[in-house]
This record gives sequence, structure tokens and C-alpha cells, in this order.
Amino acid sequence: MRLLNKRSLALMGAFGGAQKYVSTLSPLGSVFNSIPAPKKTDWDSTSKENKGLFLIPELTSQVGFDLLRNSVEHEVDRLVVEALSPNRKRKIVTIFDEMSNTLCCVADMAEFVRVSHPDHDFRVAAEYAVVNLSNVVESLNTNTAIYNVLKEVLESGEDVVPMDAVDQRVGHLFKFDFDLSGCHLSDSKKKTYVKLSENVIMMGNMFMEGCHASVEIPKDQLPDHLRHCFNLDGDNVVVSGAHLDHWNDQVREAAYRVYHYPMESQARLLDALILNRHKLATLAGFPSFAHRALKGTLAETPEMAEEFLNALSERIKPIAEKEHKQLLKLKKEKASSNDKVLRPWDTPYYSALGRHLKYNISGEEFAPYFSLGNCMEGINIVLRSLYDVSLQALEPQNGELWSNDVYKLAAVHRTEGVLGYIYCDLFDRPGKHMMDCHCTIRGGREQDDGTYQLPIVVLNCNLNRPSGNIPTLLTPGLMRNLFHEFGHAMHSMLGRTKYQHVTGTRCPTDFAEVPSEFMEFFATDPRVISLFARHFRTGELLPMEAIKKYCKASNMFSATEMQVQIVYSMLSQKLHGKNPLEKSTTELYAEIHNQYMGVPYAEGTAPHLRIGHLNGYGARYYSYLMSRAVASEIWQQCFKEDPLDREMGERFRREVLAHGGEIPPKDLINAMLQKPLTIDDMVDALVENMNV
Repeated sequence: MRLLNKRSLALMGAFGGAQKYVSTLSPLGSVFNSIPAPKKTDWDSTSKENKGLFLIPELTSQVGFDLLRNSVEHEVDRLVVEALSPNRKRKIVTIFDEMSNTLCCVADMAEFVRVSHPDHDFRVAAEYAVVNLSNVVESLNTNTAIYNVLKEVLESGEDVVPMDAVDQRVGHLFKFDFDLSGCHLSDSKKKTYVKLSENVIMMGNMFMEGCHASVEIPKDQLPDHLRHCFNLDGDNVVVSGAHLDHWNDQVREAAYRVYHYPMESQARLLDALILNRHKLATLAGFPSFAHRALKGTLAETPEMAEEFLNALSERIKPIAEKEHKQLLKLKKEKASSNDKVLRPWDTPYYSALGRHLKYNISGEEFAPYFSLGNCMEGINIVLRSLYDVSLQALEPQNGELWSNDVYKLAAVHRTEGVLGYIYCDLFDRPGKHMMDCHCTIRGGREQDDGTYQLPIVVLNCNLNRPSGNIPTLLTPGLMRNLFHEFGHAMHSMLGRTKYQHVTGTRCPTDFAEVPSEFMEFFATDPRVISLFARHFRTGELLPMEAIKKYCKASNMFSATEMQVQIVYSMLSQKLHGKNPLEKSTTELYAEIHNQYMGVPYAEGTAPHLRIGHLNGYGARYYSYLMSRAVASEIWQQCFKEDPLDREMGERFRREVLAHGGEIPPKDLINAMLQKPLTIDDMVDALVENMNV
């Protein structure tokens, strides 16, 4: 065993609930590198010790959801009366935001509980609350009387109390929500609008189910030597994925062709979804669903989104061509088949192989240096350096948590105090189906008494639990994803908006990912990684040479990967643009694939029928690329020389994070960069990242 220096003594012996791995870890790192101590969970509503889920007094049991729902309905009714009163004393936008806050504080929390709580009774009660509160929201969004009051105020520009620019903007955002619900339409058109909306939701859910469905084919349709690579069900072979990481070219091709075979039912669902979205948009007065979806976003119009995608495609094409030559060379050297053409099922496998061969690294090799506690300490270093904010672990009260392995953090500013609370639900468990995500439980807002309603969020991941004497260890990809999710969390924590309707991540989709994409840069910067990447047993620092290898490897073949995102983004624009489509969705996909990818489309396949984001993101699939571009420009202009520059961090907080969606995103970005942001700037920033 290697001798340890005094600064990195590891605690030996049996691993217990509160035992730490490395003595030099901070209190935060020690908490996350320990098995969460069992907490008493007492759902007895008569117990004085039970403080209620999320410290909500009513939620000492699932019955509390009925109490909360009734309270919300009564409060909303009161606020509607106030909004319609001829003697109204408060601004209409203030009343509307209070309605929104009243609903969201229960509905958002209930939606999280519905999908995350391990107790069946809690999930059922939460779902009932979600359904009923959704009906309340729908009735409000179609309430012509309060809509007309808001419309009159916005058109006149005057209210009982003078409005500022933020009041005007948030008021128009509320009006836009009304318009999206067809409130401004005649009664007959309103009924049509409601029916179309129901169709879109139903078809979208059905399309999502099909995106993940396995495919069964008679086993005699596959060669004998390939069948053992798949699950068998009697005389059928079950293909549940594209197997893009398999070493055998023939297995990858077979899986890709079977899994992406054009399913008629799925194609019909997508056609119907697109058509109903188009009808919905035109009924509301938009030329297309893409125009409706992009109103108020950073891109502003489908034309600008496509201009960005086309410009990016042209700039990265030469880089991608060089990458394809490298990948093809690898295939010719390593392929198990005689096919000497690069195929769609080849690029992920040979990209991973190329990274491994050039840098001789693997995720498992780095994992001992990326214990969960060390990664949390890395995040804390970034937050302290940039914003003077630290994460502090809190002892949860009885009944506060939904699972014993959840951590509670306070985001604390050195002089301003507590900014908000973050619950970290990071470990996988039976019945937990949520993907890695950031969930708002309560948004921040200014209150009438001058105080600030502190935000509460949950960060959800599906990491392995600590085991024996080994803490949770993260691969570089998981570490990067943890930083990404904390980018969302800090958007919520550092937001200081007047209204909760626009707090934190409640902003346009193509801007909401900027803080999280920005945070990823710290997870791939050697100067930052070197501050926290220590071996969980010895405390030994990850060698700088290895860190630089990882950072370079993570950037390899990035143009090839970006071309895939451009294809999907452009497809989402075309599907939601001119309607009816001039060709089938499969023909359209093939055309776009061949135009924007340097790897030929595989005839007889329909990969787009597996893109679940066509439902959730619709015409905004481009958002990740644009957010990444904006984050790249901010990084290169403001943080490239010194990633932990306090002055730049304070500017980012002041000009970007603090405002959520209460100021147009373009204005926030321009203020941060101190210059107008152009498409060329965004493209240049993405390309420069590839050359790092």
C-alpha cells in the first residue's frame, strides 16, 4: 500500500454510516462521501415530530394534498374577485403572479411527488392534486373576464399603480399564456382549440411510448452467429436498442436497422402530432407551429434558428470531414466486416475507440478521483470563487424527506445569508423513473412585506449508492452532468426576480440551458479539475497529465457529434414549419441527414421516429446548440483566462442569473458580453471550443 502524506490520510477500517474516506475533505465533501445516515420517517399525522414533506405542515400525510388543493382553489377564487373588482388597489400583474405562485407552489411540488415519492398513497394523492389543479389552471387560462382586464391594462399602458418595464413584460407573458390557450378566440373556435390541445397531448404521449418500444422479429431473420447477441423470446429476437457500443460491426448494423425500422403506427402518430400542432398554431394566428414555439425566445423566429444552424453547419463541415477520415481509417483497421464505408451505426463506436486509442483512458480509470464528495467540493469551490456562495449541508427534520438517502443543502451567501434550498435526490432506487433533471418546488419572488420568497429545488440523478468501503464514484461524464444540473440549481438560487412567473429557469428554452451549459466548462477545465480530483482512498491528486488527456479526449470528434444535433434541430424546424409537408417525414429526415451529415443515410431506416424530444421540445430542439453557443461565448470572452474570476462571476450573477425571464434573454447576454451577440459570434465560439 502506498504511504500517505499527512495532508491526505485516509481513514481505514470498517465503513460506517458517518465515516469519511479522506480526512482532508471539507464538511460538504465528507457528507456526500458518506452513506446517508438512516433518518426517522414518521408519516403519523398525529405525531408532533412530523414536520411535513418539504416542511409543509399539511403534508404530514397524503391527506394533506386535499387540504392544500382546497386552500389553493379558495385563494384563486379570492384573487379572481380582486382582479375583476372596480376598486382594485394592486397592479393586475401582481395579482396574476400571486395566482400563479399560489398554484405553482402546490402543483409543481405535487408533480414532483407524483413521479418520485416511493410511497404509493402519496403518489396517488399527488396525482389527484395535479389533475385537479390543472383543471383550475385551464379554467383561468380561458377566463375571458380576467383576460380582458389584463389586455385593457397592457393596451393602455396604465394601471391603478404605475407599471415599470418588468411589469409590462411579465404582463405580456401572462397574456401570451392566455393566447396559447385560445382565450381570445370565439366560443366555437375555442372549443376547437381545446380539442386540438387535447389531441396534441394524447398523441405526444403515445409517440413517446413508441420511442422506447422494443422490436421483435422472427429469429430466422438474423444470421445464426448474431442471434446470441440479443434477447430471445421463443422464436423471436427482441431488439431493445441500437447497440451502438458493440464491437461487432454486423451486430451494430443489425440492431440499428431493426430498431430504426420505419414503424407505420409511429409514423402516423408523428404525422398527426405535427398536423394538430400546425392547426393549433394557425388557429391562434401564427403562420406555423415553429413561429408560435419560438415567439419570445432568444432565436425569436424560425428563420433565425435556421440561419444559425446553417451557419454552424458550414463552419464545422471541414472539421467533421477530417474527423470522418480518422474514423474511416479506424474502421478499415478494426472492422469485423468488409464494409469500408462509414455508416450511422459506426460513428459512436469508432469515436469512443479513437479516444481510447489516442489517449489510453477510460471512465473507470478516472472514477476513483471523482468521488461524489470530491465532485461536490469542486462545485462548491466554483460557487465560492465566482459568487461568494457556499453549499451547506443541513440536517433534515422528521417527515421532511421522501427518501432516507436525500441530502438537503442551503445555498448561503457570505453576506446576504441563505439564498435558497436544494434537495439532492442523487441515488437510484426501485421505482424511481425520473431522468437526471432539476425540478422547481417553489420559485423565488419579492413579497409584499419586502422579504424574498426563497426558492426550493430538487436535483434528481440516478447514481449508484455507496457500497461497502467505497463511496459513490463518478465517471467523467457523470461528473460533468452533475455540474450541469447544479448550473440549473444556481440559476434558481441566484435569481432575484420581482415575480415568480419568471424566476430562475422560467425563461425561454433556448436561454434556460445557458447557465447549465456554462457550468459544464468548469468540469472540463484542467485548472478547475485539479482543485478537487483526489483519489478517494489516498487523497492523491489526479495527475495534471491525466486531466489534460481527459479534457482533450472529451473534445475529440465533437464536430461529428454536433452534426447529429444539427440534423435533429433542422428536422424539428422543417416538421413544424410549412404544412402540409411536401414529403413523408422519413423522406424529409433522409434529405436533411444527407445534407447536414457527412455520413450517408441508411436506406430503409427512420431514426427520427425514436427522437422523444420531438414531443417535449417540438420546434425548439435547436435550444441546446444555441445555449451551448451562448455559454461558449461567455466563457471565452469572460472566463477563459481565469475561470474563477470573482469580478466576472459577479457580473454573470448580476447581468444574467439574477433576472430569470423578466428581461429579454438577448438583453441579458448583451449586458454580460458588453456588446451585441451575433450569429457569427455564436458559431465562432462553438468552433473555437473544438480547437481547444
